[in-house]
Amino acid sequence: MSQGEARRAKARLRGYAHPAARPAEGADPSHGSGLIGLTDRVEASGGTIVARTLDARKEDEVAAFLNDADKHAPLEVCIFNVGANVNFPILETTDRVFRKVWEMACWAGFLAGRESTRLMLPRGKGNIFFTGATASLRGGSGFAAFASAKFGLRAVAQAMARELGPKNIHVAHLIIDSGVDTAWVRQRREQLWGKEALDNPDLLMPPASVAASYWQLYQQPRSAWTFELVIRPFGEKW
Repeated sequence: MSQGEARRAKARLRGYAHPAARPAEGADPSHGSGLIGLTDRVEASGGTIVARTLDARKEDEVAAFLNDADKHAPLEVCIFNVGANVNFPILETTDRVFRKVWEMACWAGFLAGRESTRLMLPRGKGNIFFTGATASLRGGSGFAAFASAKFGLRAVAQAMARELGPKNIHVAHLIIDSGVDTAWVRQRREQLWGKEALDNPDLLMPPASVAASYWQLYQQPRSAWTFELVIRPFGEKW
């Protein structure tokens, strides 16, 4: 994996685009241009947003980002979402690949969760949500690095949920068992399986559908919190 490929995994710590909320989003530096469109959409909907780039694998940058977000508005929700989805045969999985994928998909999630907790715990409330994948539950062929990192992130989420739930902080793990309908995913599917792979719109999940699931988690009463939610399009085989 090249440095550029490693950087292309995003870590997004989001609020919600609602007039009463002030989201803060952090993206990998190589995706800084993508924040422009995001801020435009949020502001056009009547919301406000603070956006900046950071390396989610660096402890000081994560802490600074979350502390800065907390100064704009008390941190109520942290959503951690990282890519790092790579496929290599085991003999082509170098130590560098394995370490980098773990840093992005597991270590960075631990940092985001810990630093969010540091801000939420004194207030006695909060929500920390982690994005998982099919690889969080099973290791597929060629996914030794990715699956092990996602397994680890799920364990971090479980441990945090058991510790922080009694302290009124909702920790949840959302497993997305599908490709999310973005330009990058469409391009990748076309490269792997040809244009016909894009013919069925029911096999890709619109980003708005994922956001709706997170919104539902956020609105849950503490008398009925979900820890793990698995979502997939109805056309997805499982």
